[in-house]
Amino acid sequence: MPPTPQHFQVAPADAGQRLDRFLAARLPELSRTRIQELIAEGHVRVGGASAKASHRVAAGERMDVEALPRPPLAAAPEEIPLEILYEDDDVVVVNKPAGMAVHAGAGTPRGTLVNALLHRYAQLSGAGGALRPGIVHRLDKQTSGAIVVARNDRAHRILAEQFRSRTISKTYVALVHGSPAKDSGVIRLPVARDPRRRTRMTTRRREGREAHTGWRVLARLDGFTVVEADLRTGRTHQIRVHFSALGHPVVGDTLYGAPLHPRAGKQTLPALGRNFLHAARICFEQPGNHTPVDVAAPLPADLREYLRRVAKALGKDVDAIDAALRKFL
Repeated sequence: MPPTPQHFQVAPADAGQRLDRFLAARLPELSRTRIQELIAEGHVRVGGASAKASHRVAAGERMDVEALPRPPLAAAPEEIPLEILYEDDDVVVVNKPAGMAVHAGAGTPRGTLVNALLHRYAQLSGAGGALRPGIVHRLDKQTSGAIVVARNDRAHRILAEQFRSRTISKTYVALVHGSPAKDSGVIRLPVARDPRRRTRMTTRRREGREAHTGWRVLARLDGFTVVEADLRTGRTHQIRVHFSALGHPVVGDTLYGAPLHPRAGKQTLPALGRNFLHAARICFEQPGNHTPVDVAAPLPADLREYLRRVAKALGKDVDAIDAALRKFL
């Protein structure tokens, strides 16, 4: 049976608050994300009508809330287009777009890479669990690029061991703010969960896990630098938190200190709407015949266009920038 609706009335002192914040203070058992979902699904009525999470509540308004629990997550096939970069009987390498989560989680029950893979392939590895069939490693939701998927359990075990032994090579391209003093280097800073903001990672805790990021400059612009980053460990948000710790956050990564609207010379640029971070290449040993596999994922059109826009705003030779990134375009 559905839960009994709960009712709230806005006191004068609470007027002007966002609807989702108002309800979050009164329903501590629910996350703000879940409250936003309930609002979007029509389970919250304001004065008898649906409203948006951003609605500013007024004194005397009445809220009727059906505090339904989040339905259990499940991995189900969905017809979502995929760009396949490589496939054989054991593995698939997908060029994941930015904005697509790898698997279902809180606030992302569908539209994931797993949903798309289940629609396309009859069989995937089950070694990662029922919600993560085929998934050996992950990319952040707003990071695009190459991700390898196991089609059977044997391939999954072998690939997982390659990740553990760090024999898999992963190369990323990023546009970062500022200009590093050197042309290359290795960032060796431990990565741990930020105790104050649980959606972030931090390099400021001694108990963090060992993390190494090799990098080199591909192109310098006034106030921006294009870098190639080589992940030597695979920690959550590793590249993002490492470059932020150096004072060079990834463009578009407002979670780690990047401005929403960067300035290029005298121009204020529009928001990129994602992180300028792309998994451009992955190299691994084929699990069945042990031959080397080297797969490249071209820089997506939105990042190419944004980079050209930055270069143009700074009066730089756009073709020269393209030439420096030729192998990734």
